[in-house]
Amino acid sequence: MSLPPFSSQLIADVGISLGDEGKGRLIPEVANELRGTRAPVSVVLKVNGGANSGHTAGGIKLNLLPAGVVVRDAAHLCIGSGVVADPRKIWWETRPLEKKGHAILSRLLIDERTLVSDLTHRLLDLAWEDYRVNVLAEEARGSTGRGITPAYLDEVGQQQITYADFLGGPNFFARKLAQRADRACRTIQHVCRVSEAAWNGFFDKLTAAEQRANAEAIELGVFTKDEFDFSRFRGPAPFTLNLEALTSTYWQAGTALAKNIGEVRELILREVAAGHTIIGEFGQAYWLDKRHGFSPNVTASHTYTPEFFESAGIPVQRIHTFGVAKAYDTKVGTHTFLTQMDDAHPLTARLKQIEFGTSTGRQRMVGWYDAVEKGDALRYGGFQDVMINKLDALTHGGEWKGDLLICTAYEDAAGKRYPHVPRNEAVRRTLRPVYTKHPGWTEDVSQVRKFADLPRNAQLYVAAMVRSLVDVAYGPGPRPATLPNLRYLGVGPEPSQIIKDVPATAELIRLT
Repeated sequence: MSLPPFSSQLIADVGISLGDEGKGRLIPEVANELRGTRAPVSVVLKVNGGANSGHTAGGIKLNLLPAGVVVRDAAHLCIGSGVVADPRKIWWETRPLEKKGHAILSRLLIDERTLVSDLTHRLLDLAWEDYRVNVLAEEARGSTGRGITPAYLDEVGQQQITYADFLGGPNFFARKLAQRADRACRTIQHVCRVSEAAWNGFFDKLTAAEQRANAEAIELGVFTKDEFDFSRFRGPAPFTLNLEALTSTYWQAGTALAKNIGEVRELILREVAAGHTIIGEFGQAYWLDKRHGFSPNVTASHTYTPEFFESAGIPVQRIHTFGVAKAYDTKVGTHTFLTQMDDAHPLTARLKQIEFGTSTGRQRMVGWYDAVEKGDALRYGGFQDVMINKLDALTHGGEWKGDLLICTAYEDAAGKRYPHVPRNEAVRRTLRPVYTKHPGWTEDVSQVRKFADLPRNAQLYVAAMVRSLVDVAYGPGPRPATLPNLRYLGVGPEPSQIIKDVPATAELIRLT
């Protein structure tokens, strides 16, 4: 069975749940499919987010760099203008990978308009979390502490520093950073009302977090532990910073990337004209979009296909979107999680053993497949292809022998059905999921590479996942002539553990 061609040279890699769907593994898969064709992948573009979006590709965990790192024949790795990027973090990811033999700097292009994030944003991130917990007495949201939201706030507040600032003289950059630091310190002290003890603890917390995250780089001898010591940026008095150390450190890190700063928009237009394929890699997922998600449990950027054009800086045109999901759902933080599994369920314990955040290491909550969320992502966002990962994780084992559930609608206490996700969060919190039940399987599917070789119950569950998202998206009304296609089905974490001959969606629907 040959896969249908992509409908555009531009491909968007987006999540259709709440993140952690395995978007990173899609990049090398698409590149492999197009290798040797007239339109090979030449650019992988990081579209949005920052170091808070953890992706794994080819066994490599990445935060800020695009997963195209593992596509050795992709000529260009780009960071778009929609990204907030700490130049120190770029080096922390790049240098260990270069030592392992991955070519990064020779392929890396950072857009001149990409936003510079720095220590002040990370301190603000921690301070606002402290404010929520200790002043407002709210539940902690589990911020990544990477400073993403404060960095985007500087953009909308017209106080941004961009990578273009590293191409000019040091005085202009130093003045802007000094103003940024002053605003941050005053906000932390007087608005967030952080205690002196908490202020001092922020630097220790960041040091411990980065030394842990970069333990391999330290072990390899790429960096010493001192590289990740944030206490040197603490000022002589509470709520002050060592501005000289902060400025020189960031100026050095940023200007060392000067050869990698340029116009991503020109590169992409040139590559499109040459007939090559560009993949836009998104951080987070549809339901974390800052406008269409549910505040405050959203990210600070736009997380769906239209942002490709904003971040790349090119005109809107035809684009082929991949919607990536898992065969069940996961969430972190304080999200409303209607399909969350009971902690006493035997499958919950099994799934929690493999579900930890790539960026933070936080334990993820686990739940049943929510077709309402995914169907709405199709209806209002649109995608042509689907990738579903981790089917293997649902195989019966140990005490787990029960049915699999798929949420196909929501229901209120009076029995009223909601076929789509209500936009009012207060309403959504009152609802309960309506499930269909599907028998599971005992056979190991991790070595299966053909759909026909899957156990019958696994085939039927996959078909039910696809049918349910189509039913939600289009309801009883007319359906488009071309339905989204389940192009890749993941049955394990390794790049080879993918089934690529899934029947067309119309055939899967007939299966059910």
